[in-house]
Amino acid sequence: MPISMGFTTLTPITCKVRPTITSHNNHALDATYIKRAAELSDKSACFTSPHPNFGCVIAKTGKVVGEGYLYAQGTTPAEVQAVESGGEWCRGATAYVNMEPGDCHGDFTAVSSFIKAGITRVVVGIRHPLQHLRGKAIQTLRTEGLQVDVLGEDIRTASIEDALKSCLVVNAPLLYRSASRVPFSVLKYAMTLDGKIAASSGHASWISSKQSRSRVFELRGRSDAVIVGGNTVRKDNPRLTPRHGGDHLPMRIVMSQTLDLPEVAHLWDVREVPTIVVTQRGARRSFQKFLASKGVEVVEFDILNPKDVVDYLYDRGYLSILWECGGGLSAAAISSGVIHKVHAFVAPKIIGGKNAPSPVGELGMVEMTQALELIDVSYEQIGPDVLISGYLQPIPDLTPVIPSVDETSAIDPSLSPYDSPIIFFYKTWDLYGSFSNFSPHPIRLPDENGEHVTWSSVEHYYQAHKFVGSSNPNASSYVEAIHMAKSPEEAARMGRKIQREHPDMVMSDWDNVKTEVMYKALKCKFSSYPHLNSMLMSTVGSVLVEASPHDYFWGGGRDGEGLNYLGRLLMKLRSEFLGDDTHKAEISAGCHEA
Repeated sequence: MPISMGFTTLTPITCKVRPTITSHNNHALDATYIKRAAELSDKSACFTSPHPNFGCVIAKTGKVVGEGYLYAQGTTPAEVQAVESGGEWCRGATAYVNMEPGDCHGDFTAVSSFIKAGITRVVVGIRHPLQHLRGKAIQTLRTEGLQVDVLGEDIRTASIEDALKSCLVVNAPLLYRSASRVPFSVLKYAMTLDGKIAASSGHASWISSKQSRSRVFELRGRSDAVIVGGNTVRKDNPRLTPRHGGDHLPMRIVMSQTLDLPEVAHLWDVREVPTIVVTQRGARRSFQKFLASKGVEVVEFDILNPKDVVDYLYDRGYLSILWECGGGLSAAAISSGVIHKVHAFVAPKIIGGKNAPSPVGELGMVEMTQALELIDVSYEQIGPDVLISGYLQPIPDLTPVIPSVDETSAIDPSLSPYDSPIIFFYKTWDLYGSFSNFSPHPIRLPDENGEHVTWSSVEHYYQAHKFVGSSNPNASSYVEAIHMAKSPEEAARMGRKIQREHPDMVMSDWDNVKTEVMYKALKCKFSSYPHLNSMLMSTVGSVLVEASPHDYFWGGGRDGEGLNYLGRLLMKLRSEFLGDDTHKAEISAGCHEA
């Protein structure tokens, strides 16, 4: 069930507005199909970590002939699925996408599928919010002779307002991240009718109904991370799991300045779900060691505050954060300006008590005129409760703040806004996202018996090979399970979990050979795909850094103190290609490409 996220007056998301508005007789039907595409794109929520949400509907003569949605980065694009399901009916049909195709890996798979299928018109909900992708697919489709209409630009009738809203809502996390350089943050709480989140004793189970708690599980499943304060850990001992049966488990984060936390807590059990504790530098070193022994990650800040924490989570690539904290931390988060939306579950109960806590602590306001007002408020009855939702900050205006690539080149052809002596890469949607192990580029390499096997990504290959050659005869079943993982994210979660829970399954000399395994996979990947090889060779003269703030082996680490082995291997590969006259033939032949 899609979650309403709200909407406010928007400036059209655009690079270049066409001088004429397309004449089309049935924009109401266009709106219906675009809304359907947005609904489809939401289907992956709760089953994979939040990512750009793509849905596609193909219609012809008033009937839907094909549909699809992106399950996760690295899986079959929504556009390809829709074309495959539509078959011959796609010829002369119209394709509807909630967001401009994001072919961020240089192969234009989604766009090509439309062209090859004979689609004649494409209706786009919003342009891609990322600067290096915005407008590229639209321009390519128009160059190929397809009619492309963008809501708010080429279609500006009142009938498309709800459809445009749906497109913005379903990708709100990406829009916030792109425009504001912060993750989308939602504050959630449950309170009684008289505004209490617990009794004076601190007892809080349960304020809201079972139906409301199920909705909270869904909210967690749509988030990259769930944040609580130390007081919540001490009093409630939460698990912070979605409990929905899906594959995605959000990171659990505890904010505590003093680390005055119990030694026994559900959150310290990281066998299924990881936990991070963020604290002030130097706090209870002995307890930090205790947490580390449990497998809990501890991150120190010079001064612990919500703004620095969300900046750090932005660097980790998170799109969406759910705050389930008490009044003190929620007030600090609101005051820091990091909360974008509020979900308040109001139960028809009265508990009273002047010392009973409220959902938001002191904000320093003394007059009602200072009160923060939510915008685009919605109301929904859930069992006996009422869910009140609204925005503290509107969905951002995505008018570019820097010149587009075309505009920059027009000023000075020798300039590029992306040139830098250091090139950072991390998430697959970044400009150099194809350098990531999670990019959707299958590789084909021989196994132990010399038979060639296709792996969906470098990450699939790397995670599985932790268990190849293991002395434990049961390890082969884990190799096959990782090989069959639907996405690179799932392969990574599976491999890390097995390694953590069953270290005896890992090959004995893994630490000595893991860089060789990675290099072998990278060489195959960049030899198999000419456009990736060209991208790698275009970085000559630049230092490549995998910008993970938490991976100190493969990445650059939080403050640049990481070993950056992934960046090093890519630079080594680049150097090998530069000095190898035969690599061009290797590329043209492919590395047994799938």
